[in-house]
Amino acid sequence: MENYRILVLDPVSEDGIKELLDHPNYDVDVNTGLSEEEILETVHEYHALIVRSQTTVTEEIIRYARQLKVIARAGVGVDNIDIDAATKHGVIVINAPDGNTISATEHTMAMMLSLTRDIPAAHKELSEGKWNRKGHKGTEMYGKTLGIIGVGKIGLGVAKRAQSFGMRIIAFDPYLSDDKAQEAEIEKMEVDEIAARADFLTVHTPLTPQTKGIVGEDFFGRTKPGLKIVNVARGGIIDEDALLKALDGGRADGAALDVFEEEPPTDMKLLNHPKVVVTPHLGASTVEAQEKVAISVSREIIDILENNTIVHAVNAPRISENINKELKPYINISSHMGEVGIQLMNRPPSEIKLKYHGELAIDDTSMLTRSFVSSMLKPHLGENVNIINALYLLQEQDVVYKVEKKGKAHGYSNYLEAELINEDETLVLGASVLNGYGERIVKINEFQVDIKPTKHLLFIDHQDRPGIIGEMGITLGTHKVNIASMQLGRHDEGGNALLSLSLDQGVNDEAMEELSKIKGFNGLKQVDLS
Repeated sequence: MENYRILVLDPVSEDGIKELLDHPNYDVDVNTGLSEEEILETVHEYHALIVRSQTTVTEEIIRYARQLKVIARAGVGVDNIDIDAATKHGVIVINAPDGNTISATEHTMAMMLSLTRDIPAAHKELSEGKWNRKGHKGTEMYGKTLGIIGVGKIGLGVAKRAQSFGMRIIAFDPYLSDDKAQEAEIEKMEVDEIAARADFLTVHTPLTPQTKGIVGEDFFGRTKPGLKIVNVARGGIIDEDALLKALDGGRADGAALDVFEEEPPTDMKLLNHPKVVVTPHLGASTVEAQEKVAISVSREIIDILENNTIVHAVNAPRISENINKELKPYINISSHMGEVGIQLMNRPPSEIKLKYHGELAIDDTSMLTRSFVSSMLKPHLGENVNIINALYLLQEQDVVYKVEKKGKAHGYSNYLEAELINEDETLVLGASVLNGYGERIVKINEFQVDIKPTKHLLFIDHQDRPGIIGEMGITLGTHKVNIASMQLGRHDEGGNALLSLSLDQGVNDEAMEELSKIKGFNGLKQVDLS
């Protein structure tokens, strides 16, 4: 068996890396606090690096590390690793997303309790010799309603612990199924409903374009006075300016923050506010969590180097050159189908059915499935989703998926179809790659279409009538949006129809509002492809 060399660049739990230290085929060097220049001198000798948050793994380090196969982050965030450079050089980046679950859950409860009983301020006064019992009147958690945005492992853990305090749980998560909510004794709600009914709020989502500022001015405009807020997830989920206004204006009665939009934070207004409790990003800072994350990455390094088994990759290794060239366009169209599908639906699916017809069905289609799923999940779960971890993350969201293969494809040499299902809606997308024309989406629900995936797409469900397309064109022209191509799908004159537009520019909110008022337009969906 080949010998491997591992370089540990940041302090990690020695018990956590014991499997590597004791392994006869691994030479482990623990050398912390090195500068980039010092790392560059020896990094070419190593097959794997282990870091926490102190060391920045730059493109130059990755380029010099000619034998490097794995970079392991003993924790969750990978902001200190150049992911693009690692992917470019075929280096797998892994993290340990589950190791800090208990620690983050318990820290959330600690922050909530500190906030409700004013513990930090009371401690400070008493330590300074002030006995001020009347100045620190707390709030009971018993009988109160806790709103949770994001019900993954940490969110569920917080719900369970809060229930033991006698709290009622209301929650939003796009992937929270009715069965899972019922089992956990959680009432599903939309974010604006949570704002209106919660006494306490905690957030446990990744920071994505969909979650950035999800608790902002609009949210605070709906809350009842006295709301207490906790964030042990990611800075930016809560709009700090809006939070400060809510605290000063009485819409919020307190906040406990472990994470910030800028770290370390430089704006001290929020940190010094009398109704705010703060800690310096300590959610994962326990002895047990640090040991768990070190154990997790140690075991996965061994699995990757010896068995090519990957579970927690946050980047996608380069596609093998051995993959059939004819399959590559279908990987692209699968990815675009995932992007289109999730944006056309009002809520994420609880079930996915993927069908591969024609010669395509003979090949290994797992890459197509992973491409579809990763693109579908990214809007809600963030850029860490990729073809390596897509199915693992899909399973975590309790989404069922099925793959069906058939040898014949009527009308096409190869045909892909995706059916996305939730309790309120079903969406069917069909696609193919046409000789001389490239990728095409050829079916949306009952309509036959011919859509080339482009950056900006607009889909309009409407009643077919004379002049309606002209009104649409005038509206888009007024807002300086150019139509690159247009497809109309319909069955009967004057009946329901689907208009599909490829646009050179995105449509702003004002234009979308004007389009929605055109008589006969029943629904509009704008889709932006990466």
